[in-house]
Amino acid sequence: MTKGKRIAVIGPVFADYRLSDSQLGRIRQAAPDATLTVLTDPAAFRARLAEADVAAGQIGRQAALPPFGRLAWFHTWSAGTDGEPAEALLASNIRLTCSKGNGAIPIAEFTIWAMLTIARRATSWLDAQTRHEWRRHTSPELHGATLGLIGLGHIGGEIARRAAAFGMRCIAVRRDAGAVNPGPHVSQVLPPDRLMEMLAVADFVVVAAPLTPETRGMLGEMQFRAMKPTAFYVCVSRGAIADPDVLRRALAEEWIAGAVLDAHATEPLPPGDLFWDLPNTIVTPHNAGTTIGTADRAIEVFVENLGRLERGEPLHNVIETGIGY
Repeated sequence: MTKGKRIAVIGPVFADYRLSDSQLGRIRQAAPDATLTVLTDPAAFRARLAEADVAAGQIGRQAALPPFGRLAWFHTWSAGTDGEPAEALLASNIRLTCSKGNGAIPIAEFTIWAMLTIARRATSWLDAQTRHEWRRHTSPELHGATLGLIGLGHIGGEIARRAAAFGMRCIAVRRDAGAVNPGPHVSQVLPPDRLMEMLAVADFVVVAAPLTPETRGMLGEMQFRAMKPTAFYVCVSRGAIADPDVLRRALAEEWIAGAVLDAHATEPLPPGDLFWDLPNTIVTPHNAGTTIGTADRAIEVFVENLGRLERGEPLHNVIETGIGY
């Protein structure tokens, strides 16, 4: 980066998060000759993009895109780019990077909570507490259960590590199954054309894959009917990987035992959506990865890349046009 280039940084990585003085100091240290503009309002950030050479924040997929002007590199605080105008940025020859991996730890923690909560029917205990009822029931364990992971990247790997600590057996489906070392926590990695094999044996199916043209809608009626009627479904990455109409039927008609849905095909989830009222379903507002640590790690990815840009080195987490993540 040459002297005088400007960086527009949106302050709230999340709505209630602000960059600390220490973080701003690290950004300035990584690019000491740059003019740094910190903005806390998303609309103001989008309006200033055309003035920036480098921007880190979130643009969103508005109908009317802001002008990109002289923007040469855009970094999103998100792990994926399906919420950003990736195609338009890449078509404008703007380098695009993401914060992939920043939310893996809290999402993995959330997944363990989700499996325990839905399997142990913890919401029944909470309901009984509000009614002052001494209500007991028998439920399955995670120990000895088979976890079927769709996706074995940063998030999937962290989930498998924690699931193994609970005594679970993990089978994963991944696009490039033959090119990955699954490590000691995953017993088998299958390619997408063997997805049905995994679904047939899994006690918990967890979606941790990115949303791409290949994964969009990959779970339909045939896939949900292949699952055990005692199996649970947990979605922590992108809701559109499953056909939402089919998933509603699968839960309402009890093809499967239940679900925890953090990611949804439509967000925010409309108030009238059936998912809210299904007794075997827990709905959360795409909140699994919203932690202080996630935001901190996103900023660290940007700071590292800013330093690499200064030194003329390749950037990390560059988005590949043909893959989508």
